[in-house]
Amino acid sequence: MTDLKRILHVDDDRDIRDIAMLSLQHVGGFEVLQCASGQEAMEKAAGFDPQLFLFDVMMPEMSGDDLWAEFQTVPALSDVPVIFMTAKVERQYVEELMRKGALSVLEKPFDPITLSEDITRIWNEQT
Repeated sequence: MTDLKRILHVDDDRDIRDIAMLSLQHVGGFEVLQCASGQEAMEKAAGFDPQLFLFDVMMPEMSGDDLWAEFQTVPALSDVPVIFMTAKVERQYVEELMRKGALSVLEKPFDPITLSEDITRIWNEQT
């Protein structure tokens, strides 16, 4: 099993990005590249070589699931798994994201104390 080290996190909310960075990088020890939009992520992802995508679902211009679909057409990134974060946690919606291939769907607001542990657990269960 490969240890998780590099996470590409995309969320349009700066406060969420800041809190997630504290949890993922400073608590969890991950190398994290954060982007504020799908377009920015598309431009920077290949140079970062992420092992995991952590995407907000509801973003302007490009949703997280649309962004993931775009990455699946990029040969170097098509096998990178995704965990979605969303405030919209209705069962049917979560099931749809899981059917699309998500490793998991985390509810927002998330607990910054346990976020890195939750992601590590999900990673270890799926790899």
